[in-house]
Amino acid sequence: MRMLIILGAVNALISVAAGAFGAHGLEGKLSEHYLEVWETACRYQMYHALGLILLGVLNGVTGTTMFNAAGIVMFIGILLFTGSLFILSTTGIGILGAITPIGGVMFIASWIMVIVQILKVKM
Repeated sequence: MRMLIILGAVNALISVAAGAFGAHGLEGKLSEHYLEVWETACRYQMYHALGLILLGVLNGVTGTTMFNAAGIVMFIGILLFTGSLFILSTTGIGILGAITPIGGVMFIASWIMVIVQILKVKM
């Protein structure tokens, strides 16, 4: 429970810092397209940082370990999705775009795991 909440808080922190860096440090250094890619990475990292915090709370309330599993899948999604977009936007290495959808699938899988578990849990 604590680890998911901590991971969520750390990712929220990184998302805010990366967003500020993108808005101030990368302006004029990246094309408009790559600044939008950077912003997308920040936005999805924040969404899923909040998701990790939610999963930590749900785990604590229900004691169900499936929320931990969903959190691990979600965290891997953050690494793959946002990580590939951050690197893509700063390097222009197009092949990294092939990694991004894998992270997106991990996001989808984690949310499906949450739905399935919520349907099973008596709260």
